Amino acid sequence: MASITPTHNTVEMTPNAASKTLVLAVTGASGSIFAAEMLRALEEDQRVARVHLVVSPSALRVFAEEFRIVGRNALVEKLLGRQSEKILLLAHEDIGAPIASGSYPVDAMVVLPCSMGTLAGIAHGLAGNLIERAADVCLKERRRLVLCVRETPLNLIQIRNMAAVTEAGASVFPVIPTFYNHPQSVEDIARNFVHRVLQHISLPQPSAYTWGSTEDSSS
Repeated sequence: MASITPTHNTVEMTPNAASKTLVLAVTGASGSIFAAEMLRALEEDQRVARVHLVVSPSALRVFAEEFRIVGRNALVEKLLGRQSEKILLLAHEDIGAPIASGSYPVDAMVVLPCSMGTLAGIAHGLAGNLIERAADVCLKERRRLVLCVRETPLNLIQIRNMAAVTEAGASVFPVIPTFYNHPQSVEDIARNFVHRVLQHISLPQPSAYTWGSTEDSSS
């Protein structure tokens, strides 16, 4: 089993400021490192009170291939390197979970990475599993839904599905790395992308790279 080194960059906020409830869904596209970086950022952000984590069976297969992490047992602890009180792992098949109902308040949902199969299920309102159902709830309740799609090249069906979810209110946020921030590692690339997503859902990170900063202008 691969060891994932946790980072410690807790976002300092005022006491009792944790109020955000988020959903993080991980599906069967390559890019487990992005999901792991997102999970660590949410764990360390004191503005976030609860994270509902849903991992598809295909995502578990990708975790095994890319991280050598096998199975669902203690998955959060394996990814973070420690236990978490705020992250709740939900079963992919549990359509009776709280996040499957519009009466349960959720501030935003991020699917990272989002496979083309999951995109299709959301675009057509299938709601056949908890990820699709929770995304469907976000759309009908007009809540923030961010789909971090990862595929190339794209066929016309996939492009039309992206258009459909965009028209329904979701944000299509492709997993595209940046290099103007001069990343020194794969972790830097993943972290900067995660920071961009968090900024998009109104959770800007203090260590995020900002174009036009003083450091940039002096270089």
